[in-house]
Amino acid sequence: MRTCTQCKAYSPDEATECTRCGRDLSEYSATAIALARLRANPRVGTIRLIPNADCCPTCHEAEGGWPKDKVPELPIPGCSHRYGCRCFYEPVLLEIYP
Repeated sequence: MRTCTQCKAYSPDEATECTRCGRDLSEYSATAIALARLRANPRVGTIRLIPNADCCPTCHEAEGGWPKDKVPELPIPGCSHRYGCRCFYEPVLLEIYP
């Protein structure tokens, strides 16, 4: 399920627009916002894609560290888990403290 950050509605993984407010989920979904923030953060060197423990093979293949400009957007295309893609992003920091 994709969460719209504008109206907090849930939409299926396949949806490109929010089912309630019609916003573009490639820009306004919670995962799209999180990815944009990680990419903009100068302390983040790479971004790890973390699948849930019972992920599908497609998500398992995408697991690991990615350069900021190459990390796949969520949901992973082709995810076949019965509950939809449940992967998330994790930053790999270049520095921890200022």
